[in-house]
Amino acid sequence: MTDYTAARTGAASVKFMLQRLILAWAVLGVSQVAVFAQSAAPAPEAHGVRNDLPRPYATQRDWGELPANTSAWAAVTAIEPTLDGEFIYVIHRCFENSCEGRPESPILKFDYEGNLLDSFGEGLFVFPHGATVDTQGNLWVTDARGNEESGHQVFKFSPSGEILMTLGQPGVGGTGRNLLHSPNDVVIDPIDGDIFVAESHRGGLNNRIVHFTADGSYVKEWGSKGAAPGEISEPHTIAMDSRGRLFVGDRENNRIQLFTQAGEFIDEWRQFGRPSGISITADDTIYVADSESGPDTSAGELMGIMKGIRIGSAVDGRVSAFIEDMEPLRDDHSGAEGVGVDANGNVYGAVVRRRMLERHVLR
Repeated sequence: MTDYTAARTGAASVKFMLQRLILAWAVLGVSQVAVFAQSAAPAPEAHGVRNDLPRPYATQRDWGELPANTSAWAAVTAIEPTLDGEFIYVIHRCFENSCEGRPESPILKFDYEGNLLDSFGEGLFVFPHGATVDTQGNLWVTDARGNEESGHQVFKFSPSGEILMTLGQPGVGGTGRNLLHSPNDVVIDPIDGDIFVAESHRGGLNNRIVHFTADGSYVKEWGSKGAAPGEISEPHTIAMDSRGRLFVGDRENNRIQLFTQAGEFIDEWRQFGRPSGISITADDTIYVADSESGPDTSAGELMGIMKGIRIGSAVDGRVSAFIEDMEPLRDDHSGAEGVGVDANGNVYGAVVRRRMLERHVLR
C-alpha cells in the first residue's frame, strides 16, 4: 500500500467500505437483469458516455436544516463531508446567485442527521464556488468572481470558521505567481499539504492549474486555453486519487484530464460526460457530476446525454452506475454541479440553477 493510499483509507470508516460493497452488488445485480436490454442498445458514441447504466440510488431532495429566517435553499455550489465522518459542509452562493452585498453566511456546517451546527463566511465572498476539506479538517473555498474589494481568492478556514490562509489578492484578478483569476476549485495533497488550484471560470483570464506549497508559496503552473492534451478550457473542478494523480474537469472540452503533480499529462477520459464536479473517495471510487450535457446551448455540450452523476473507478476509468438528474434532458443547464460523498457512502448533489441540495442513498 502506498503512502497516499494509507493516508486516504485511514480516514474511511468500516461502514463506508460496506456501502461500497453494497454498491458493487447492486450494480452487478442490475447489470445481470438488464444484460439482454443492454446488448440490444445502440453502441456508445465516440465519447463513450452511456445513459443505460444501473441506477442503484434513491434520491432525497432538500436534505438538511435551513438557517433561521430562511424558507428555501440558495444556489448550492459544493458539499464537502469531513474525512472523519463527523461534519458536512455545504457552500451556497446566497440568493440571486451572488453573495455580493448579501448578509447570508455562505458556509453551513451540518451533522450527519442534517442538523445545522454553525455558519460563517458572510461578507467574504462574491461568488463562492468550489471547496475541499483537508486531512486536518480545514475547509478550503474558492471565490470565482471579484469586485473592487473582494474575490479571486482561495480561503482556508479552521473547523470553527477562523481564516487560516488566503491565496490571491482580494478583488485583484490576474495571472502570475501571486494572483488568481476566477478560481473554480482546490484540492490538497494528504501527505505534504501541497495546494492545487484550478482556474478560471467561463470567460476568465486563465485556464491553468496552479501549484502552491502547504504554506502558500508558489511552485509552478501549467495549462493554457485549448483542446489538445494538456490544454484546458474552463477547469471547473479538480480532485486527487490515492496515488496523488490530479483529475481535472476540463468542462468546455467535455473530458477529464489526468495529470501528475508536476503537471505531466497522463490521459483523458470522456466516458463520464461533461464534468462540473468530481469527488474521489478513499477506495478510488470516482463520482462525476454532469450538469450541462443534453441539448446544445452554444457552449459545446454533448448532445443527447443525460445530466446526472456518473460513478466508476478512478483506477481504470470504468463507469458502473448513474444517478439521473430530475431534468436529465432539459435545454438549459439544470443538474448538480458539485458532488460530495459522506463516510456512509451517501452522495450529495449541489444544484445551482434549481437551488437544491440533493442526497442520494443506496437502495
